[in-house]
Amino acid sequence: MKTIGLIGGMSWESSIEYYRIINEETHKRLGGLHNAISIMYTVDFHELEQMQHSNRWADADRVMISASKSLEAAGADFIVICTNTMHKSVPAIEKEVKLPILHIADATAAQVKQDGLKKIGLLGTRFTMEEDFYKGRLHSLFDIEVVIPDETERAQIHKVIYEELVLGKVVQRSKESFLKVIDRLVQQGVEGVILGCTEIGLLVKDTDTKCKLYDTTLIHAKTAVDMAIE
Repeated sequence: MKTIGLIGGMSWESSIEYYRIINEETHKRLGGLHNAISIMYTVDFHELEQMQHSNRWADADRVMISASKSLEAAGADFIVICTNTMHKSVPAIEKEVKLPILHIADATAAQVKQDGLKKIGLLGTRFTMEEDFYKGRLHSLFDIEVVIPDETERAQIHKVIYEELVLGKVVQRSKESFLKVIDRLVQQGVEGVILGCTEIGLLVKDTDTKCKLYDTTLIHAKTAVDMAIE
């Protein structure tokens, strides 16, 4: 079994979910008293959030590179970044660290393609929804058309993520607003919606909508188990 190197703390609320899913899935597949072999490096999300919102991405890259090097030194076989937004740092990490990175967009896109979907909605932070590091990767590498919410909806989603979900707050009013956004995306012809922030799955579940949802936390964590035990 390979050793999974996890970069967590973005936020720790979703890092808990990664750890739970990875170990439950490993036990489910291997039985007995098996669990995953893993190392987690937890960053201080307050510092990263400040860097994100002040456009100090080079500083954020250095934090992620340092975390990745620590995992490499500790004996990890590959890296799982337990967040969507900080995959923006992947190119910078890959220049400094030899370990392979299991990209969350690739894992999610593989599931979307397996289901035969071609037009998908994307929810996440403003960085994930608006910048090209994520939706551009889905389009260029996997030929998936990506639709994002309008400006007002993007602002609201971003606010809920940073003011509620990363703090573990699940608010019914916010859940209802997210479901309305999903409905509007469906009206625009999307065949499914990617929950492109690792905390959104705490708020919105498959049972809440008829739309096909892709919970990136669940998909990423299960793909990490695939990679660890293949």
